Amino acid sequence: MTGIIKTILADKKFGFITVAGREKDLFFHKEKVVGVEFESLAVGDTVSFEIDETGPKGPAAVNVTKA
Repeated sequence: MTGIIKTILADKKFGFITVAGREKDLFFHKEKVVGVEFESLAVGDTVSFEIDETGPKGPAAVNVTKA
């Protein structure tokens, strides 16, 4: 899937991705970013990812990388 980074909270090491057709934004954690440094991601970047539906707080993005 692809989406656009909506928010990054660098000090807390997580952010949110907006996905077309999905009501809620998806959470992602620094540990789930692959192929690029978390710090290189910025609001507005297009990213590709998979969705882990079993996260403790609901669905979350994993294997996040710049598209």
